[in-house]
Amino acid sequence: MTTVVILKDKEQQYRGIICMGHAGFAKKTFFGKAEPDILCAAISVLLQTTLNALEELAGEELAITENEESGFLKCDLNNGLQDKSVFLLDAMVYGLEQLRETYGETYLQVNYEEV
Repeated sequence: MTTVVILKDKEQQYRGIICMGHAGFAKKTFFGKAEPDILCAAISVLLQTTLNALEELAGEELAITENEESGFLKCDLNNGLQDKSVFLLDAMVYGLEQLRETYGETYLQVNYEEV
C-alpha cells in the first residue's frame, strides 16, 4: 500500500508531502509474471509532475529526499507559497483523492497531518 501524507500548518498552508510504500495493485498474469503497477505509476506521475512544476514553473525551492526502491519521497515546502503553487498542490491532492476513490484504501491512503 502507498500512503501519502499531506503536511499543513495551523493556518492550513502546505508545508510538505511524504509518500511511502508501493501500491501493490499489479495483478499476476497467467504466466506468473506481474503486470506493471498502474496505480503506483499514476501516483508517481502526480507527485513528480507536481514537484517538478513547483520548482521549474513556479520557482519554488524544495527540499526533496527520496528512495525509489522503497517508494519513499519527502518534500519540505518553504513558507509563503505563491498562489499558483498552492493551486498545483490542490490539483495534486485532488488527483490523489480521485485515485484513492477509484482503487480503494487497500492500495492508497491519503492522510493529513498538522505540523
